[in-house]
Amino acid sequence: MPSVLHRDGLRLTVHDAGGAGRPVIFQHGLCGDARQTFEAFPADPRLRCLTLDCRGHGTSDFDPQPGLAKFAQDVAALAETLGQPVAIGGISMGAAIALRLAVTRPELVSRLFLVRPAWGCDAAPPNMAPNAEVGLALVRLPVAEARAAFLSSDTAQTLAATAPDNLNSLRGFFDRTPVSRTAILLNTISRDGPGVTPADLGALRLPTLVAGCAEDAIHPLALSRDLAALIPAATHVTLPPKGSDKPAHLAALHRALTDFLT
Repeated sequence: MPSVLHRDGLRLTVHDAGGAGRPVIFQHGLCGDARQTFEAFPADPRLRCLTLDCRGHGTSDFDPQPGLAKFAQDVAALAETLGQPVAIGGISMGAAIALRLAVTRPELVSRLFLVRPAWGCDAAPPNMAPNAEVGLALVRLPVAEARAAFLSSDTAQTLAATAPDNLNSLRGFFDRTPVSRTAILLNTISRDGPGVTPADLGALRLPTLVAGCAEDAIHPLALSRDLAALIPAATHVTLPPKGSDKPAHLAALHRALTDFLT
């Protein structure tokens, strides 16, 4: 049942699976919403999934100056309402938010899980360039022309051959409305970073799961392995590629999260 978290004059939507299970905060990716996390979360009565639609995502109000730090502060405010440290994780952008919280608000995070992370420690990682490329096309051209220009680009052709699931996600951004807000999110967040250092990650002492997969240029498997290597208590899991077998990918992710969270 959705509820509202009030932040900086904005109404942010909180999706709660309900039930008596242990609460777990699971954050969505860039230009996504709670549908993504609820699909990726295991149906286990011992666990209760909560997702905050970040500013400008889902049914939450838009912030014309979005940023990962703001998104993390909003998730921290949600976590504070739960009255106890909880497991916090995310997919892609959501993983960057969770990682930042583990470093900056460790008292809120009992366990950390990072699914297909797109950020390590650096801002504007090169793997996020395709998102920024779509965002720039949406600024410069009408939607139909922007879509055609991007789909004929070298970036799109490379992704079609090596990471088709990434290309499908990028193609979907052209259908997202309002277009101006989508462009702001893509251009701003793609150039942002979690604001953490390798030393910060090396100082983490909480149980951590990092899950990555092949055939994913925006969420490189090497990046997920590198992150796991930086966090002392981290375990890495390699999932089946999402683009070539989504049911197998989700089933493996459900098993990994169940094992880690219960």
